[in-house]
Amino acid sequence: MTKRFTLLSAIALSAMTATPATAADEYNVSSGLTAASAPLALHGVDTVAFIDTGNRIQGSAKYTAVHDGVAYYFSTQANLDSFTAAPGRYMPQNGGFCTFDVSVGKKFDGDPRWADVRDGKLYVFLSEAVFNAYLKDPEGAIAKAERNWKQIRHTAAKDL
Repeated sequence: MTKRFTLLSAIALSAMTATPATAADEYNVSSGLTAASAPLALHGVDTVAFIDTGNRIQGSAKYTAVHDGVAYYFSTQANLDSFTAAPGRYMPQNGGFCTFDVSVGKKFDGDPRWADVRDGKLYVFLSEAVFNAYLKDPEGAIAKAERNWKQIRHTAAKDL
């Protein structure tokens, strides 16, 4: 019980300092706009490289795709083309918010330093501690997040 309280306390503290997402609040994005006039997703990490090779490669503004009002950076033209051909395959799950937090009905930052690719899908997490909590039951957390996401997707993070 103490470990759970500590983890929930850490999540709550992180929420107080979190940067708000887009107006629709369906995607976890950086504040400000890219040169493409859209907020940046996944901290600029190339999601195609991440999913296809497991490498966290920083993308470049040179290779930008805007999907559903959100900018994604890629490290190569080939990765940009792959994303453009099938964006749904490469987008982070739960709008890029922390999967573990979505599993408990919250929307906190998903940091690609703490991520997991399962069944070809990218899941990101708030921190190392939250990622380690997820690893205790990844299938359970993913299933709960999928159920909750349907309910909270269109709700502003501040209202959860």
